[in-house]
Amino acid sequence: MTDVHEALQRADQETFTREPPKSLRARINFLVKQLKSTKAVASEIGVSQRSVERYRTGERKHPPKEITDRIDAAVRARWQPQVRKRRQKQAATATGITVETRARFGYTAPIGTTDDGRFRRLTVHLPPEYARRLFDAREQGANDQQMRDIVAEGLQEIYFKDGGRRADNLEVEFTDIDYFDVSF
Repeated sequence: MTDVHEALQRADQETFTREPPKSLRARINFLVKQLKSTKAVASEIGVSQRSVERYRTGERKHPPKEITDRIDAAVRARWQPQVRKRRQKQAATATGITVETRARFGYTAPIGTTDDGRFRRLTVHLPPEYARRLFDAREQGANDQQMRDIVAEGLQEIYFKDGGRRADNLEVEFTDIDYFDVSF
């Protein structure tokens, strides 16, 4: 996965303390409770209001796969928001985040050293400062490149410069992302 937004969203969903409702009826009822009407649920998942009512009563039990996926995504996006907020706050103030990636890293480095980019697989724990910056950027509507820049800066400072103990003039370029995952 190369999208930082999606990786953060997936990390958010992994923080559930309870599993979301499993049955179609329970998921639809949860969405109706959250969105306040069957019409709003129908609009959210792209079906008619009558279909939502049928799912809710159990009259219809097996929607097409694409509808089931949309229902699941809508439920997961709204499930346990307080738990997600608490985990994000903890990551941004105390624990930080762990970034796992396989990408091409290129360098702007002093003469006499190699600056050829090469693929590396890294798993690096970034301090809370970078988690806070990532969450703030996401809330402010930053695009994926801006979020990648924050991650690249974190990897540069923590992994490549070892917290300021080496490679002072090194500038890291984070490109050709093959895989990207975040956990907190």
